[in-house]
Amino acid sequence: MGKIIYEDPAFEKLLAKDAKVEVLASGFEWSEGPVWVKDSSFLLFSDVPKNKVYKWDEKSGLSVFLEPSGYTGRGVYSDEPGSNGLIIDSKGRLVSCEHGDRRISAVSLKVGGKVTLADQFEGKRFNSPNDVTEHTNGSYYFTDPPYGLAKKHKDPTRETKQFGVYRIAKDGKVSLQIPDLTRPNGLAFSPDGKVLYIAQSDPEKAIIMAYNVDESGNVTGKGKLVYDATPMVKAGKLGLPDGLKIDKDENLWSSGPGGMLIITPAGKLIGRIEMGELTSNCAWGNDGSTLYMTVDGYVCRVKTNTKGAGW
Repeated sequence: MGKIIYEDPAFEKLLAKDAKVEVLASGFEWSEGPVWVKDSSFLLFSDVPKNKVYKWDEKSGLSVFLEPSGYTGRGVYSDEPGSNGLIIDSKGRLVSCEHGDRRISAVSLKVGGKVTLADQFEGKRFNSPNDVTEHTNGSYYFTDPPYGLAKKHKDPTRETKQFGVYRIAKDGKVSLQIPDLTRPNGLAFSPDGKVLYIAQSDPEKAIIMAYNVDESGNVTGKGKLVYDATPMVKAGKLGLPDGLKIDKDENLWSSGPGGMLIITPAGKLIGRIEMGELTSNCAWGNDGSTLYMTVDGYVCRVKTNTKGAGW
């Protein structure tokens, strides 16, 4: 599955000419939020509509890891009630963006028991936390578009006006870092933690932005445009900038129109992985050089010649 396209010779250093995309599992409704558990060597990922987190490993294959994953109420909540973005934090916990329960949660992989890291800002519930990342200072940053709400941006239960980018400080205090993106989605830090990259899933403004982060962990300034994928959307390629990860040299590996886009920190598109299906997210795994991808109903991987940031 997939076709690798070299937009620039520099991409050959990151992905070999004979690289192949391997399908690991299929049959999901909408796979998302892949994360590699380093100390146990397995992959976790969300099936958002099914309200489940799945586990995949080389020996045992596929199994349900957590159900429910994002909505614990009764009845039907929406068409995307489950968890979305997942990370393993510096404490070894699974941190989840939960659509249905509208919160960021953490659970120990060894003893279980969820705790809520944040579920509101200034007394108002979030929309549907979508993706999350952790800074080296121990704070979490997450995006809050409306995709998990039953009626999306028109849902009557919305309590916040903005689709914000938020920070949860080590003391638990929540702050609004970026208020003016229309559909913030995936996010990741540069290797030195000084730049926060954010993908926007807006078909009218399908962009990737970069924001400076100061020593205290706050976003400064208005940010700058790294890459505009809107022309690709207008040309008919399926998909939008969604989940993204950074390699050790600060190249961006982002889902987007057509599949995966590989972009330099200077904003040059050097390669693509055309998947033929809507591609949602990605994560580094194994020794840090394998890229795992959630692609609509599939989970795939490809071996690269680089490694993830901080691996």
